[in-house]
Amino acid sequence: MRLNLYQIDAFTDRIFGGNPAAVCILDKWLDSALMQQIAQENNLAETAFVVQNNARFEIRWFTPETEVALCGHATLAAAYAIFNYYGYSEDTIRFYSQKSGDLFVDKGNNGFITLDFPSDDNVMIRGNDAIEKALGWSPVKTIKGKTDYLLIYNSQAEIEALMPNFHLLDQCDCRGVIVSAPGDKVDFVSRFFAPKCGIPEDPVTGSAHTTMAPYWAKVLGKTKMTAQQLSKRGGKLWIEYLGDRVKISGKAVPYLIGEIEV
Repeated sequence: MRLNLYQIDAFTDRIFGGNPAAVCILDKWLDSALMQQIAQENNLAETAFVVQNNARFEIRWFTPETEVALCGHATLAAAYAIFNYYGYSEDTIRFYSQKSGDLFVDKGNNGFITLDFPSDDNVMIRGNDAIEKALGWSPVKTIKGKTDYLLIYNSQAEIEALMPNFHLLDQCDCRGVIVSAPGDKVDFVSRFFAPKCGIPEDPVTGSAHTTMAPYWAKVLGKTKMTAQQLSKRGGKLWIEYLGDRVKISGKAVPYLIGEIEV
């Protein structure tokens, strides 16, 4: 069986930047075990699988090790493929995830694509000793979302200096750990670590911004913000916090269009 595969760099306007995601648009769903094997073979942070069902597109996301409940950059990549290679003429794509509900993606001007995702449910906690030990630096605040922890630090320099112990982080009971601080040239910066999912450090994490947006909107007193993820590849995002929803905008660049044989 041959399947089309697209590899798209998301949240960037240049090749080899942002976060690469693979996209397979299917006629019907494959067995979950096979999709996991494809994601493992691709060896990217995420592979998105999409099946059109009438007016909406059902979507699922797999890291090399597990299926996840939400992924921003792979959804942006999937939307890029649908907008550009599948003759889709509307300006909005309605995705549906059994784990995250309705997700909307709009095609904007000048190459921007905007994700419309649910806001995360954040709870301020006293801290998490295991995570702080793994990071080697205590935060000023710790927030627990549905699947991730968000640790707040004082400065961009502190975020850049973190050198996590990934073996210890892999033992923490969460999908991943977000670290964030005010940015030098943007409203806030972040990094994202998810060794439990087979991703020691993710280049750009759209879904993490559904956790950060509520926090920074309150702290900064604004609903429209700029953000940067400080990975080696780097990525820039434009955020709009709408209360129960978060809009996350960025660009995407195609790297590979091909076929896989499974």
